[in-house]
Amino acid sequence: MKWSIFMLLRTLPAWLALPRETRAEIAETAFNTAFSKSSLQMSYFDAEAFSARCTDIAVFETEDLQSYYYAIERLRDSPLFTKPYFEIIDIIPAIKDGFRAFEASVGEN
Repeated sequence: MKWSIFMLLRTLPAWLALPRETRAEIAETAFNTAFSKSSLQMSYFDAEAFSARCTDIAVFETEDLQSYYYAIERLRDSPLFTKPYFEIIDIIPAIKDGFRAFEASVGEN
C-alpha cells in the first residue's frame, strides 16, 4: 500500500533572513541526512503566494511507514526544525488510491 503524507509548513523569519545560498546548503544537508537510509520520495511545493495557513507543502511517498518515521525523526533533529527555520502546521497521511484497493477487496469477499 502506498502512503502519501502531506506536511504543511510555515517558513519562519530566521530562514528568510539567511542568504539563499546558505538556505540551499542547510536544506541539502538536512535532506541528505534524513533520507540517506530511506526509500522515501519527497516533493516540495511553494504555497506562500496562495495560502495564509502555510508557506510550503512537503509530500512524502512511501510504502514503508517506519522509513518515513525515521526520516522525519532525523529531519526534526536538523537545523530546519531545531533553529527553528520552519514550523510544522499539520501532517495529513493519506492512502494513494485507497478507495480502489477497498473496492477491489469488496469484490473478493
